[in-house]
Amino acid sequence: MSWLLLFVPVTIALELHAPERHLLIFASAGLAIVPLAGWMGRATEQLATRLGEGVGGLLNATFGNAAELIIAFAALRAGLHTVVKASLVGSIVGNILLVLGAAMLAGGLRHKEQHYNVAGARSQATLLTLAAIALILPAAYRSATGAGEAEIGSLSLWISFVLLAVYALNLVYSLITHPKLFAGEHGVGEHEHGEPWSVGRAAGVLAAATAAIAWMSEILVGAIEPASHELGLNDAFVGVFVVAVLGNAAEHATAVTAAMRNRMDLSLSIAIGSSVQVALFVAPLLVLASLIVGPGPMSLSFGGGGVLTVLLAVLITGQVAGDGRSDWLKGVQLLAVYVILGLAYFFAPGSP
Repeated sequence: MSWLLLFVPVTIALELHAPERHLLIFASAGLAIVPLAGWMGRATEQLATRLGEGVGGLLNATFGNAAELIIAFAALRAGLHTVVKASLVGSIVGNILLVLGAAMLAGGLRHKEQHYNVAGARSQATLLTLAAIALILPAAYRSATGAGEAEIGSLSLWISFVLLAVYALNLVYSLITHPKLFAGEHGVGEHEHGEPWSVGRAAGVLAAATAAIAWMSEILVGAIEPASHELGLNDAFVGVFVVAVLGNAAEHATAVTAAMRNRMDLSLSIAIGSSVQVALFVAPLLVLASLIVGPGPMSLSFGGGGVLTVLLAVLITGQVAGDGRSDWLKGVQLLAVYVILGLAYFFAPGSP
């Protein structure tokens, strides 16, 4: 897969010399992200081996969401709040259905049954439920009271402060007071191939890959709207599913690789942890940033389609991840829900 790195200079050349070829730029940037995500995944796994599954999963979620955060800020500056909300919904749903589902399927095909720390998984699932409640309430409040943008904006602002506080406390809980719940079952060096990397080398590769992915993502976003029109796809489908698949490439590669090596604690920490981070950190951060960036403030009021999508994804993820074991059938179930939601968006255009 390293040969796909050739698409990095190809993408840059197309962007500089043929900016009107949007479909080629979109395809080239998407392919360029794949090997970069692989390097990010390898570096994260090395850090997880040395620092623990919880820290490794947190690092992967953070660096994996960096590109999505940059994309969202670019859309925020342009006042494209609908695009921002679609990317948030797509990121949350993509991580807990597509990434986790693919990891469970790949791991289950190699290992008959895999186990992980059920207490840590339930803690993450509870945070997802909290996030779903926080994202549903502004839309429900608008529907019940007929509140205007000012009232919804104030409510969203206070909810954002609460979500950021919960996220900070979750970091204290998972990294300081209860790290054993997220430590995993594998010791240092287990299932590793070749000479282990130093922490400095792994961190350097992780930072470089993240910067490159962010660059490719900026180019990808610039081409996505005209490319989607050329392909005949609606904006909601592209925002929630196409961009999410490419934006989650880093988490996808690492979570699947970890699951195939029988490290489901790391896979869950990456997949569910990334969705938790998007809902509890990225979304409220964007609400606060919209006060000073772009033409106006953004609220947490999602449309009915986005609210329902997040709620259904969180419900089935809580059911699947709550018993401390996984197999290939559970992965199929998560992927089936993802495909069904994708078909609904494809045939019923709308915006989250």
